[in-house]
Amino acid sequence: MLFGFSTDFLAPTISILEKIVRPLVVYLFLLFAFRIFGKRQFAQLTPFDLIVLLTISNVVQNAMIGNDSSLLGGIVGATTILVANFMVAYLTYHYPRIDRIIEGQPVILVQDGKIIEENLRRELLTQQDLFNALRRSEIDPETQLDTLKMVELDTDGQITVIRKTRLPRKLQSQ
Repeated sequence: MLFGFSTDFLAPTISILEKIVRPLVVYLFLLFAFRIFGKRQFAQLTPFDLIVLLTISNVVQNAMIGNDSSLLGGIVGATTILVANFMVAYLTYHYPRIDRIIEGQPVILVQDGKIIEENLRRELLTQQDLFNALRRSEIDPETQLDTLKMVELDTDGQITVIRKTRLPRKLQSQ
């Protein structure tokens, strides 16, 4: 006991190397797991999605820290995750191919006013999900779908809407 604190308050009960490897493996697993399970979860967080995220954080907690609850162990684990996240950001910034692997590609949901059903299915989006996103962009999907050049599900889960542009009358008549 030192000033009322137990000795394991500061000193990790498992090796520093293990404290680095555990959170790194969990971080990499989650990075790829969220990539595989789709972009939709990022932008459209439903109560169900929130429950899944909270449950995952609780499930992987022991995998990251093991039987160690020391202050130094927590700092080493948190630092490992921050460094890993920085490295992923650095690599994706400098190497576009790595960025495409980790972030994925945007997916076109509507092209020239036509819904691409196959892409909706692949991203596990219903037509109602698409229509709700269009309404948030102040577009009535029942009457204005043909005014859209493209609707895209971005890699961060956001839906981007690009309208068809009309040329000014002078340019149309030339």
